[in-house]
Amino acid sequence: MGICFDRLFRFFCFCLLRTGSVPLLMAEQEVSLKVDGMTCSNCAQGISKSLKKAGYADAHANFVDGEVSFSMPEGRSAQEAIDQIESLGYTVKTGDNTRPKGLARIEKKFLFALVFTVPLFTHMFVPHDWLINDPLVQIGMCLPVYILGFLHFGRSAWGSIKARYANMDVLIFMGTSAAFFYSLAGTIMFWGEPEMHNYMFFETTATIITLVLLGNVMEHRSIQQTAVSLGELTKMQTTTARIVMRLNGKEKLFETDPKNIKKGDELQVNEGDHIPTDGKILTGSGLVDESAITGESAHVRKEAGSIVFSGTTLVSGNVRMDADREAKDSTLQKIIDLVKKARKDQPQIQKLGDKVSSIFVPVVLVISLLTLVIAYFVFQTSFTQALMNAVAVLVISCPCAMGLATPTAIVAGVGRAAKNGILIKGGSTLELFAQGGTIIFDKTGTLTSGNFSVEWVNNEIGNRAAALIKSLEIHSSHPIAQSFLKQWPKLTPEILDDIREEKGAGIHGKTRDGEKVFFGQNRQKVSADLVLTISDKVVAALNIRDEIKPGAKAMVDLFKKEGFTPIMLSGDKREKVLATAKEIGIETVNYEMSPEAKLDYIERLADKGNVIMVGDGINDGPALSRAQVGISPGGASALALDSARIVIMNSNEMESLAYAFLISKHTYRTIKQNLFWAFFYNVMAIPLAAFGFLNPMIAALAMAFSDVVVIGNSLRLKMKKLR
Repeated sequence: MGICFDRLFRFFCFCLLRTGSVPLLMAEQEVSLKVDGMTCSNCAQGISKSLKKAGYADAHANFVDGEVSFSMPEGRSAQEAIDQIESLGYTVKTGDNTRPKGLARIEKKFLFALVFTVPLFTHMFVPHDWLINDPLVQIGMCLPVYILGFLHFGRSAWGSIKARYANMDVLIFMGTSAAFFYSLAGTIMFWGEPEMHNYMFFETTATIITLVLLGNVMEHRSIQQTAVSLGELTKMQTTTARIVMRLNGKEKLFETDPKNIKKGDELQVNEGDHIPTDGKILTGSGLVDESAITGESAHVRKEAGSIVFSGTTLVSGNVRMDADREAKDSTLQKIIDLVKKARKDQPQIQKLGDKVSSIFVPVVLVISLLTLVIAYFVFQTSFTQALMNAVAVLVISCPCAMGLATPTAIVAGVGRAAKNGILIKGGSTLELFAQGGTIIFDKTGTLTSGNFSVEWVNNEIGNRAAALIKSLEIHSSHPIAQSFLKQWPKLTPEILDDIREEKGAGIHGKTRDGEKVFFGQNRQKVSADLVLTISDKVVAALNIRDEIKPGAKAMVDLFKKEGFTPIMLSGDKREKVLATAKEIGIETVNYEMSPEAKLDYIERLADKGNVIMVGDGINDGPALSRAQVGISPGGASALALDSARIVIMNSNEMESLAYAFLISKHTYRTIKQNLFWAFFYNVMAIPLAAFGFLNPMIAALAMAFSDVVVIGNSLRLKMKKLR
């Protein structure tokens, strides 16, 4: 009756929603906004600081995808946060936040400036008497470009100053304004006199603005490339789900947003549809493309009883499925959320860049002022030349390169991993994994396949032994339990009560006659791996054999070559653990360990150095969480997604584990290269500009080039050969 009422109520709600009669009001603590105008990490930091100062906790701005997120304080509204952001000179997008077709706003600004700048700039090489001799023409061509730069850079500069965080646009605004107003003042003061031409630097102002905009365009396009992997994941989210409703004995399909799916709903999925949420196929069959989740291109055959994941695509066939969870809790949504969170997670090495960036602009302003004063008063340089040197210092300085160094590399590295079915949670994970240390492996389900073959040692109760074992193991998610269920698919289990799993030991239950049943580790004096007891008496005993996963030895050899110390921890018997360790080349082994003993062992090692733990994510959750880097080749298990910092979603686990390390290693190396270039560039470029070896226009070109070098180096991660 309750189920029927629920169906009727939801049917009523669907009807109202389709007619638009019911407004959906959702109060969310976590708010995410799309913001236009963030061109570098300095812009993002300014927004974050401003929101935190205004009382919005956990504020984080990501210039890569233009997203700002924060926690909503009680009594505050999202509109107040929007007003706060827009007061800094940025625009909050509303409605459809998909990327518009055609040219981006920054590209349109660059083209507008280019139209006026090219004639101004070329008159330095191609004689145009009317342009050279007519100041009104030069002012007329420069003024639209300067107004554009004033609005673009000035608004951002003022917003950053209000947030008490000076960004690069402060330097650009001051440099171009100094050149423009100096030219304008000199032109007016010496109007019609020969000296007037010594003050006309209007082409300098226009060229600086245009070249900096060109740099912004190149940054914009390059950053779009680094962020493409997340966009591909987002596209896999379906916009429509078909829920099967049965009313008055009739069946009807209702199309709705996947957000409205509830656990237990029956869904219809047709050929070509994206699977709307995680679940199990009830009827029908077909081929599913799981490449968005696992990175594997081969289509997977699915039929009744098969598990399917959100974001995968039914490329052929039609199925009915049972929703296992709501769309917001689905595997795809968890992956998208984790990839987004990964961008907030910065490695320790980035802190150096952040510290330098925070004081960079004030230091450059002081250097520029000293350049003007010393060149004019000490070295007796003309004021015009001294000013141009000071402007060159402002323009050539590039804090953006330091800000771009880490996030662009992380996005490219994490994105490449995600496309190959490897989920890496953040920059600190990449850094820690790349730095090496001790790598600890669980055995069963990690180094071994978890597909066991059963060999009976003795069996006193015949077929009932298998039925009782199946009755107990059906309540466990351990690889051994799943293997037993595959052994006897058609066997009918007995009905047991009071089922209780003892981690690392076995499962207890009770028959309808009150007999205590236990299946698990052999604690009796029996020569077998596992025993079945009834009322503490051994009634059956068996051995199990497990295969080592393909590529396990090659993977261990790679880590040993890279300086890792491999250790195996297992709850299995001594002989089996030693045999497995010998075959794959691990010297340090610990056997017959409970989950608590594993955790204690890892805690002792983690206090001394960097520890990487590789476990299946099912019974190794605490150990994975305690290690500096927990890695789970456990597919899409919910516990693996929650407890591990690296999750391997595809079936080629051993090769992918090595691949995850190589991506981490090369991403960390790229970050160090980017930071070195950013520091080296500024250390070399600022003195050259201060001593007059670079004019402001060349300085502007060099500044734009600096950003492109950093972004280009990060983009190499998308196609770079890893070994």
